[in-house]
Amino acid sequence: MTRVSVPVRLLLFVALAVALFLSCPTVSQVQNNQFDVVISGGRVVDGTGASWFRADVGIKGDRIAAVGDLRQAQAGRRIDASNLVVAPGFIDLLGQSEFNVLVDNRAASKIMQGVTTEVSGEGTTLAPINDHMIEDLRPNLEHYKITVDWRSLGEYFDRLEQRTHSAINMALFVGVGGVRDHVMGKDSRRPTADELKRMKELLERSMEEGALGVSSSLQYPPDRFFTTEELIELVSVAARYGGVYLTHQRSEGNLIFQSLDEVFTIAEKARVPAEIWHLKVAYKANWDKMPEVLNRIEQARLRGLDITANQYPYNRASNSLHSCLPLWAREGGVEKMLPRLQDPSLRERIKREMDDPNVTQWENQWYGSGGGDGVLVSSVLNPDLRKYEGMNLTQIGQAMGKDPREALMDLVIADRGETSCVISIMKEEDVRTCLKHPFVSIDTDSPAKAEDGPLSESKSHPRAWGTFARILGKYVREEKLLRLEEAIRKMTSQPATRVGLQDRGIIRPGHAADITVFDANTIRDVATFEDPNHYSVGVQYVLVNGKVVVDRGKITSERPGRALRGPGYKKRTN
Repeated sequence: MTRVSVPVRLLLFVALAVALFLSCPTVSQVQNNQFDVVISGGRVVDGTGASWFRADVGIKGDRIAAVGDLRQAQAGRRIDASNLVVAPGFIDLLGQSEFNVLVDNRAASKIMQGVTTEVSGEGTTLAPINDHMIEDLRPNLEHYKITVDWRSLGEYFDRLEQRTHSAINMALFVGVGGVRDHVMGKDSRRPTADELKRMKELLERSMEEGALGVSSSLQYPPDRFFTTEELIELVSVAARYGGVYLTHQRSEGNLIFQSLDEVFTIAEKARVPAEIWHLKVAYKANWDKMPEVLNRIEQARLRGLDITANQYPYNRASNSLHSCLPLWAREGGVEKMLPRLQDPSLRERIKREMDDPNVTQWENQWYGSGGGDGVLVSSVLNPDLRKYEGMNLTQIGQAMGKDPREALMDLVIADRGETSCVISIMKEEDVRTCLKHPFVSIDTDSPAKAEDGPLSESKSHPRAWGTFARILGKYVREEKLLRLEEAIRKMTSQPATRVGLQDRGIIRPGHAADITVFDANTIRDVATFEDPNHYSVGVQYVLVNGKVVVDRGKITSERPGRALRGPGYKKRTN
C-alpha cells in the first residue's frame, strides 16, 4: 500500500477551517431567521488570506450574524452580490483624516475606495492640545470654520461621536511630537527630567482615553529633536498599556539602515511591537535598496522583534512644502521660520544647503527629488496661490520670474507654511518589491477629500483618492503582482491585528459589520498627480457598523462611524 503524505500546513489549514465553520451560527440560530441586511451570493474574500468562497452574509444591527446559505432567510434588505466580491471593510493604517472629518463627515474619497476604518495620529496629533497649539491651527480653523471644543483625546473622541458623526470609524495614536509641543514647544533643546515626566503623563492619560499606542514622525521637527533614549522612555508607555509603536522613521533616504537600527532598538528596549509607516527608499542614490531593507526587518523578526510595515502604492511622496528647507530654518515652528525666510543672507544660505548633496542633518527632499522639476505644489490654503496647484517649482519659478528655490520660499511665506507638495523620490520597482512582502500592509498617508464641498477647493496626492482601488485594479487584476485574497488580507485582517482592532478585518459572525462590496473586473483608481480630485470606481456598496454608506456606487446620508479605542481604555465614570 502506498502511503499518502499530507503536509502539516494543509492539516492545520483544514483544522482551522473546520473550527471556523463550527463556530459560525446557522440560520436557525439567528432569532426568527431575520436579518437587517443580507448580502447575497457574492464571492466572499474573508480577509484571512484564504481562498474565496461563495456565500451569503447576514447582518443584524452592527454585527455580522451569519455566513452561509441564507436564501430562505428574511431580510430587511437584500443586496445582490452575485457578480461582486464581498470583503471586510478596508483599514487605512495611516489615514490622516482626524481634522478633515470635522470639516466633511462623509470621508468621501475614502469610503468610495472601500475604506471603513482609519488609523491616524502621526507624530503631532490633534489631541492632547493646548492654547498655543490651537493658535498654530488657527489658519485652518478659521478657513474651515472649526471650533476646538476639546483638549484631551477623550474629549476629541466625544466630539467625533456626539457631534461629528463620521461615515468611517476613527482610531488614533498619540504622537510624541504633539506631547513635546504641548509641554515645551517646538525648540530643539533637550527636555528636562520634569518635562519628560509631564510628556509621559500626557501619553498615559491618552492611552487610558483610548489611544492605540504611541507614534513618532522623526523626519520632521519637533519629533526629530528627541534622542533614541528619550523615545524609548516615551514609547514604553504604550507597552505598559498593551499598545503599539508606529513611526515615520528618522530617515527614508541616505541613512535608512541607521534609521532601521533605531526602530529595532526602540522596539527591543521598550518591549513593544513596532510598525514602520509608509515604508520606502527615497532618492535615486538609494534606489534598489528595498530588498536589503526588507531583509533587515526579516532578520530583526528572527531575533524576536515584532516589526512590520505598511506602504502606499505610488512612487511619489507628499508632505509640507517647507520640508524642502533645511532643518534649522524650520526649527521653532512657523512664527520663527517665516522671518528667517525673509532675511536675504539666510535665504542665500538656505539655497546653498538645498543644493548640497552631502547633507546628513536632515532629509534633503529638494535635492533628492531632482530640484524644481521633482517638486509639484499639490495644495494651498491661501486662495490667491491656487493658480500654482499642479505646477512644479521650475514652472512656478518661471511664472514668477525667480529661481525655483526663491519661489519656494516665497510660497511658504505667502501661505504661512500651509502649502503641500508632491515629490518624485521613489522607484516603481522598489514600490512593487515592498508591496509583495507578506508583512507589509496598506495606508494612504493622506486625509479624506471630496469632489464637492470645502475639501474640494484644493488638490492633493492621488493616494487620498485611489490607494486601495489602485492595488486591486493595477497590481492584482492587471499585473497579477498579488493574489486577490492576499491583497485583501493586507487591507483588512493584517492591519486590524497589528493595532489591536480585535473585531474588525475579517468576515466572521460576531465581528463588526464593516464590509466592502466591489466589482473585481472594474475597480480602479482614477486620480492622477496632475488631476487628482476624482473618486475611484468599482466599489458598489460599503457598510460601516451595519449601515450602508455607499449604495450602488453613491454616497448615502448614513454616518455610523465610531471612535475605536485601544487596549488601555478606561471608561470614565463622571
